[in-house]
Amino acid sequence: GLDRTLDSYGRWFLYMPFEHAEDVPAQRRSLELFGALAQDMGLPEPLSWAEKHAEIIFRFGRFPHRNEILKRESTPEEMAFLTEPGSRF
Repeated sequence: GLDRTLDSYGRWFLYMPFEHAEDVPAQRRSLELFGALAQDMGLPEPLSWAEKHAEIIFRFGRFPHRNEILKRESTPEEMAFLTEPGSRF
């Protein structure tokens, strides 16, 4: 509950590690946190960004755009995804 002592943008910053984690439970928590934040702010953006990140983790289990820098091999599905508009942040 200490997160609620911060202003909206402080909370947004605090929740970012959940959104950027390559972990399904963390992504679920991100959706909860950013959903509440979006409601409190009266803006769709916090939740819509969290949803975009979560969809990728739910689909691939990782962020394919990190593969090259982390020296991970991309699957054909990940490579196809990376050519789609809006696949990168």
